[in-house]
Amino acid sequence: MFLQAVLVFVIPELLAILLFILPWIRNAIEEWDWSFVYLFTWWFHTRTFVGRGLREGLVDNVKYTVFWILVLASKFVFSYFLQIKPMVAPTKAILKVNIFQYKWHEFFGHSNRVAVVVMWMPVMLIYFTDLQIWYAIFSSFVGATVGLFSHLGEIRNIGQLRLRFQFFASAMQFNLMPEEQLLGPKMNLIESSQVEATRFALIWNEIMMAFREEDLISYKELELLELPPNCWNVRVIRWPCVLLCNELLLALSQALELAEAPDSWIWLKISQSEYRRCAVIEAYDCIRYLLLSVVKYGSEENSIVGKFFNEVDGHIQIGKFAENYNICLLPKIHSKVIQLVELLRKPRKDERETVDVLQALYELCVRGFPKLKRSIPELRNDGLASQRETELLFENSVQFPDAEDEFFNRQLRRVHTILTSRDSMHDVPKNIEARRRIAFFSNSLFMNMPRAPNVEKMMAFSVLTPYYDEEVCFGKENLRTPNEDGISILFYLQKIYEDEWRNFMERMKREGMEDEDDVWDKKSRELRLWASYRGQTLSRTVRGMMYYYRALKMLAYLDSASEVDIRAGTQLGRATSTVGLLFKGHEYGSALMKFTYVVACQVYGQHKAKGDPRAEEILHLMKNNEALRVAYVDEVHLGRDEVEYYSVLVKYDQEQQREVEVYRVRLPGPLKLGEGKPENQNHAFIFTRGDAVQTIDMNQDNYFEEALKMRNLLEEFKVHYGIRRPTILGVRENIFTGSVSSLAWFMSAQETSFVTLGQRVLANPLKIRMHYGHPDVFDRFWFMPRGGVSKASRLINISEDIFAGFNCTLRGGNVTHHEYIQVGKGRDVGLNQISMFEAKVASGNGEQILSRDVYRLGHRLDFFRMLSFYYTTVGFFFNTMVVVLTVYSFLWGRLYLALSGIEGYAMETSKNNKAFGVILNQQFFLQIGLFTAFPMVVENSLEHGFLPAVWDFLTMQLQLASVFYTFSMGTRAHFFGRTILHGGAKYRATGRGFVVQHKSFAENYRLYSRSHFVKAIELGVILIVYAAHSPMAQDSFVYLAMTLSSWFLVLSWIMAPFVFNPSGFDWLKTVYDFEDFLNWIWYKGGVFTKAEHSWETWWYEEQDHLRTTGLWGKLLEIILDLRYFMFQYGVVYQLNITGGKTSISVYLLSWIYMIAVMGIYVVMMYAQERFAAKEHIKYRLTQLVVISMTVLVLTLLLDLTSFTLLDLVSSMLAFVPTGWGLISIALVLRPFLESTVVWDTVVSLARIYDLLFGVIVMAPVALLSWLPGFQAMQTRILFNEAFSRGLQISRILSGKKTN
Repeated sequence: MFLQAVLVFVIPELLAILLFILPWIRNAIEEWDWSFVYLFTWWFHTRTFVGRGLREGLVDNVKYTVFWILVLASKFVFSYFLQIKPMVAPTKAILKVNIFQYKWHEFFGHSNRVAVVVMWMPVMLIYFTDLQIWYAIFSSFVGATVGLFSHLGEIRNIGQLRLRFQFFASAMQFNLMPEEQLLGPKMNLIESSQVEATRFALIWNEIMMAFREEDLISYKELELLELPPNCWNVRVIRWPCVLLCNELLLALSQALELAEAPDSWIWLKISQSEYRRCAVIEAYDCIRYLLLSVVKYGSEENSIVGKFFNEVDGHIQIGKFAENYNICLLPKIHSKVIQLVELLRKPRKDERETVDVLQALYELCVRGFPKLKRSIPELRNDGLASQRETELLFENSVQFPDAEDEFFNRQLRRVHTILTSRDSMHDVPKNIEARRRIAFFSNSLFMNMPRAPNVEKMMAFSVLTPYYDEEVCFGKENLRTPNEDGISILFYLQKIYEDEWRNFMERMKREGMEDEDDVWDKKSRELRLWASYRGQTLSRTVRGMMYYYRALKMLAYLDSASEVDIRAGTQLGRATSTVGLLFKGHEYGSALMKFTYVVACQVYGQHKAKGDPRAEEILHLMKNNEALRVAYVDEVHLGRDEVEYYSVLVKYDQEQQREVEVYRVRLPGPLKLGEGKPENQNHAFIFTRGDAVQTIDMNQDNYFEEALKMRNLLEEFKVHYGIRRPTILGVRENIFTGSVSSLAWFMSAQETSFVTLGQRVLANPLKIRMHYGHPDVFDRFWFMPRGGVSKASRLINISEDIFAGFNCTLRGGNVTHHEYIQVGKGRDVGLNQISMFEAKVASGNGEQILSRDVYRLGHRLDFFRMLSFYYTTVGFFFNTMVVVLTVYSFLWGRLYLALSGIEGYAMETSKNNKAFGVILNQQFFLQIGLFTAFPMVVENSLEHGFLPAVWDFLTMQLQLASVFYTFSMGTRAHFFGRTILHGGAKYRATGRGFVVQHKSFAENYRLYSRSHFVKAIELGVILIVYAAHSPMAQDSFVYLAMTLSSWFLVLSWIMAPFVFNPSGFDWLKTVYDFEDFLNWIWYKGGVFTKAEHSWETWWYEEQDHLRTTGLWGKLLEIILDLRYFMFQYGVVYQLNITGGKTSISVYLLSWIYMIAVMGIYVVMMYAQERFAAKEHIKYRLTQLVVISMTVLVLTLLLDLTSFTLLDLVSSMLAFVPTGWGLISIALVLRPFLESTVVWDTVVSLARIYDLLFGVIVMAPVALLSWLPGFQAMQTRILFNEAFSRGLQISRILSGKKTN
């Protein structure tokens, strides 16, 4: 019977395994709604529509199953041999230890089981969390492998691009041009390569023009980088000058080395480099054209020049050039040609000098160059000498080109560069961002992507951006107004983006600006835009997204352009020319049909009504971008209380020259019922058009060269990934704020590894990528009937982005990730901004745990996919919290062993030393946290090379990145834990400004007091008490080895806000900050006082979560607060006054001390309130009596008992935490205590405690501020990246502006 019962129980499990191996059968079953099917599949079949058919295909199933089997196998092997097994024998030994005398009153009899639990607790916590680390390690290797097979990181820099640039044109043609063009009638090789090269040149030059418009490159760099039109009868592709630099001189030296060799040998040597071959032919053709242009057409000299080149061509064709000409003379000819070009480049050309150079060239080329010397009559006979006897050659036959002919001058500069350049120009372009973008774009064209369709056949798409009231465009006053350190935004930007500022001023001068001061008057709009394009403003986002429109117009032209039209592109030669000059008109319509940009400016109507400058700026954006539409909510007041709400879409009509309404949709009520941002997105979603919609945040940017690949990306919707087509296309992000400071760099590096390697692994092989934020592209028609792209319920959907991913996965969608296209992304750059962002994300994850989406995913996903889901969403934050709890359990455990006496007894018995060695080693497993940085190093290695990645990692450590990451871990653990216990998550506006401003101590204390400072002080007190009472701590090395990482955590949590605060260790600022902190602490304030002005208001706001929490939340909070009484219980038994007694009465009597202290405090507070103002003598008398009594009691204790002064210090460490524990419990019981007399004492005591904590935190800051040179070192650490790029942050921080 038993076996039959087991069989009945096992059958569903066996069927589940079978259906796991054959996922398509389970998917099919789940799609059926037949009753008899439900009867046989009751254990997994659900009546709910959501969450059915989530199984992936067999191949994907195998891939993620193998991944997790390897991860779990590694984890269990490691845990068994290095964590569990070494603990077994010592545990048995401790349990067998004979009963001994405890140092305190032990409640649990004479068993050592509590000691065993204390020892095993951190081990078990690490056991449960280290799977996160194993996941990080394995995902790094898998992500790198997937990246390698995707051809990521093949072109890492400009140097590698040079090697592959000649294949670049065909790669661009293959990926960016529609397939129809390539399948057309076959052209012969030369023609096809010329048309292809011209098409490539048009696209490449347009990209370079976009770089120039963005001020990333100078005009000189533009000329060096552009592909010039095929003119001057040049027979080869004219590569950019940066590729041809130094090549002609190398060819010349090779020719001289092989001067006696036949032509074929010389040419073979030169032709080994394609660029060298092209440089030689282009230089030869250009010199011929130039000489024939400078010497008058129809003159005898012109005929001589022509015949000389014809003769040379003849010898080259038959391979007799080296045989007939003296190659050793080539350097002299070369120098004379350079001399001629330099004369022609001068603004005022000297005819006499030019004639002299031409005559010298004639002598060298016609007389000296041929090996066979000819007489004058022979030369005249061959047409190589003048028939005139009297007049010198070239005397009256020089004609200079028009000095205003910019096209001729550009070609002349190019020829001069090819002739003279001796360096390799590896630093062109100089701008780091320009180099990165060129490298990424060129690399992406060698990656696998779908073929592009014609613009007319591509999917139409929209871009949607939610906007509330952030900065649209910086105002003039905003730019020039200095902050408290004397630094204006413009001055800061000029120093951070020094080269871009120079390029901007160069561009303004070309556009007619005469004096640099005119930039504030005549060019103020351009100046404001230049600054706005370097902040996180709406102007920057709109400019970036409108590149889609510009790219589509150009691609529409190239799609329909004939060979003749393409060749017409060779006429574009001026610096200001773009491909737009070639448009025929239909391109604008094609682009508008395929692309719309909707900005959801929720309060635009209110801004217009108030006359807010932001409304004017948004109108200006619409005026200059015809594909831009603005959606907003319009409130129409009808009567006294009646209000109607409308969703309105507006655009700018170029004919009427005003804003016009496109749609007006009435809403049933006010828009904002839930979270603001998703509500804003949802109301504007109906105004998007096309098959797809890309969600873009307000702090994002786009690049013209990336916009060219959008139609390729949209084709991904037609490709099957596994058993499904994609419904969300994940797009890679580039964090553009990393160069501002070291802190921004750390954040950027962390974020970059997640948006690249992290999401790459989630999409393939784990098949569990969600939507983590904007720039993903949604299948619009798929999402429209399934609830849209945002969920907006208040609190639960505070992290609104990821719910789109949850919704997509639950309803049978498919999320993929594509890295051949990227979008710019701004991140928070100051510690306070970063912490608020981390707090928002951690709180959001806490709320996600409560959501039905996570519940359903946990139930409906198979085991291995569920592991992937857990460890990459809520599990990551839960494990972060557990890591912090591990530190707590380890330190509290050590304190228990030391104060109870177990540690001392075990030290005496050598056989038990091993147990403490093992638990000591467990502490070092915490250091495995370093492996969480592993994905960052691996991704960096893949994209930039191993050595640069290692160098970056070491530089980060020297700039205290570990301090920052440890601090961030504390932020995540605190807010995630608080949200799980009490709820109350809220949206935190982080701000997107530039952070060079010093944050006051009071502001830092308000932000980090409860999340970091109090916790760090608690751990610090544990470490001090342990050092004082542990026999193991007598050996300094053992103590340091055991507690080093704990001390590092304590110092990181206390010092990080000051280390990463500009001017954080400036002595004067520290003094002012402390005065400001004291004013804040003691200021009582009133009903309407804000938290930043009064401690009391802040204190009440800080406890808000306890007012909304439930009964279990309150009970758990009280249980957690009981740990503070452990100090008193443990330490009082160590005092000399106890005489070694371990009775419970010792602990109970110690409360007399607490009651006495509380009594003294209440008496003093009462006296202050009653007498301090009017009856001052009574107040002083009360003080005298209290102090006298206290001194008397202390004297009697010292004289009559074994009480010592050291006991006084120890008792402070015992009773101060008890006071904090009482306050913490009183806060939970606030509803019962607030109306009693006790509450005033609680508030007053809490103020004293916060003052004490403030002084403890301020002490090391003040010490470091007082030390000379520390402030300079901190500035160097904080702004090192900027220093390495030649910036003057010291001048920024001191405000000593010279300009």
